[in-house]
Amino acid sequence: MPSETSKAVTIQILGKDYHVSCAPDEELDLRRAASELNGKMSEIKANGKTIGLERIAVMAALNISHELLQKDSELQTLKQDTQARLGQLTNSLDNALADNA
Repeated sequence: MPSETSKAVTIQILGKDYHVSCAPDEELDLRRAASELNGKMSEIKANGKTIGLERIAVMAALNISHELLQKDSELQTLKQDTQARLGQLTNSLDNALADNA
């Protein structure tokens, strides 16, 4: 049963309706996530090698998890590169200030 701070939302995945509760300000994100999931599952179903809704859902979840892990790894690398560059810039600034002192 939805609480007073949640909203009942109907999403459709592979032609089947699902009723989900979410905070009103999260509805757009929920719909976007459902659309992404529907797309992934539709691709797997169209491929024809995976049969059964449960197997299609598991394969979609694995694909999405793999993509998320790749993005997380890319983000960590970018964060490390940014921190290293900031360190270099800080050192350069410190040296320039010391030279002018």
